[in-house]
Amino acid sequence: MQRRTKIVATLGPATDDLGVLTEMIRAGLDVARLNFSHGAQQDHERRIELVRAASARAGKIVGLLADLGGPKIRIESFRDGSVQLAEGDAFALDPRLGADAGTSREVGIAYDNLHRDVRPGDTLLLADGQILLDVRSVDGPRVETVVRVGGELSNRKGLNRQGGGISAPALSDKDRDDIRFAAAQQIDYVAVSFARDANDIREARARLRESGGQGRIVAKIERHESVQNLPAILDETDVVMVARGDLGVEMGYAELTGLQKTILHQARNKFRVAITATQMMESMIQNPVPTRAEVSDVANAVMDGTDAVMLSAETAVGRYPVKAVEAMAHVIAGAEKYQLAHARARHRNDGHFSRTDEAIAMAVMYTANHMRVRAIVALTESGSTALWMSRIRSDIPIYAFTRHAATSRRVTLYRGVYPVAFDVTQSDTAHVQASIFARLLELRLVEPGDHVIVTSGALTGVAGGTNSMHILEVTRG
Repeated sequence: MQRRTKIVATLGPATDDLGVLTEMIRAGLDVARLNFSHGAQQDHERRIELVRAASARAGKIVGLLADLGGPKIRIESFRDGSVQLAEGDAFALDPRLGADAGTSREVGIAYDNLHRDVRPGDTLLLADGQILLDVRSVDGPRVETVVRVGGELSNRKGLNRQGGGISAPALSDKDRDDIRFAAAQQIDYVAVSFARDANDIREARARLRESGGQGRIVAKIERHESVQNLPAILDETDVVMVARGDLGVEMGYAELTGLQKTILHQARNKFRVAITATQMMESMIQNPVPTRAEVSDVANAVMDGTDAVMLSAETAVGRYPVKAVEAMAHVIAGAEKYQLAHARARHRNDGHFSRTDEAIAMAVMYTANHMRVRAIVALTESGSTALWMSRIRSDIPIYAFTRHAATSRRVTLYRGVYPVAFDVTQSDTAHVQASIFARLLELRLVEPGDHVIVTSGALTGVAGGTNSMHILEVTRG
């Protein structure tokens, strides 16, 4: 049985060797993530070329995801690199201070409007919530605080307001430039960091299309506001990412598990793709095996129905990038064995279908889950029919037969969907079916006598035109 849940892995210095990246792809990497919070565009361009070379060497199609930096609110730097803060200390945040002027009493901040977003009594969190500051007063642009939970604070750490409320827009000028770069590089997915509402998603998509890009948009759910606006965001986005780092800081870590399950459930109901991210195998930055808690974390995300799980620093800067992907793949496979008991989920049993391809997809999955079918083949231009079908839990593989390289890369993120290069050049039905059988047999995906379901449209070259399904018995020659 093929692994259905996909693996997203972040590129970085640890993956800058062609051999290492090739082995990561062979180990199970499906989508490579470029973190635009770090590095220049020339670094990302070099890594894009490396992914494509490694993909060709491994003989596997790999998608690309560009993760925009977004308005990450950070403090500036300290004179000595770091300071030690103790409970009860007075500590100020002031955008007028120099970039390297920080001391144990004050530090600069790379955000001029913090004083407009906070008031006395608010709680600010630094370094992923490890340090807590209580706002005492606001004096012009200077924010005076008292340390509630101290510790070592080093340069350029991120800052959040507990409960959200930071007004910085989701897209910065740098993000807009990075969107143009992503379009030129034919990136498959563009992730909007710190998205607040549906307008942020609409703007990102509009700018990507204006630049000639056809990639899909990922909304990163990591703000208090994005949780409140989740239904509207899901209406606009193609993918959601449960970005548990900043989400946990803003919402509180006790809320994370429930929020993750809620986001995954709502995404599936809206036929959206979902990625679960952040610290999934954090210990593997330094260690060759994950902790038992990390194994349980990944497995639970899989069993909750996430399309993909993501590795960040584990592969970008970790000591064992290949082992991290291997470990993730093993955990997924183990979790999916136990998910089969409820694989035939009740889904869309009421209401009306708004699209023909959605109706066909639902009919296919109902049929596949009630008879012996070895595989599902979707002849697809855009990948939409395969996406509809992948929203239904099933252990039956869905093969997206497409002539478009962009569609092949796009479906690498869809749970249980696998791309197959296939160019429909014949209109004769018997010839097309024979070609499908030949391709399936060539790839050793089926055997003669197996039953498959094939979906297609009356007109080739028309996205969203799927309007028929056929139950076929595989024959040779």
